[in-house]
Amino acid sequence: MANKRSLKKAINAICEELFAECVAASLYGAEDHEDNANALLHSIIRMQSDFICRVSHPEPGMAQSKYFKDLREKFAAQVSEIIDHINTL
Repeated sequence: MANKRSLKKAINAICEELFAECVAASLYGAEDHEDNANALLHSIIRMQSDFICRVSHPEPGMAQSKYFKDLREKFAAQVSEIIDHINTL
């Protein structure tokens, strides 16, 4: 398991890249998808905040390694879902 600092940096870097890709897709895509792009940008920010908080405050009563493995899997699933949404813009 990586330490919390490197995990937070990785989450921030991935969310930063997703945000940039979403902005680029909204600028160069069709204008009728502006509301979808704004909603997607908000969901990226919420996801980043949620996962950073979850790294800082692990769930009590759950083994650390199991908790962070589950956290990484859920984060990867949400990232792939957001990438799919960006591709449809």
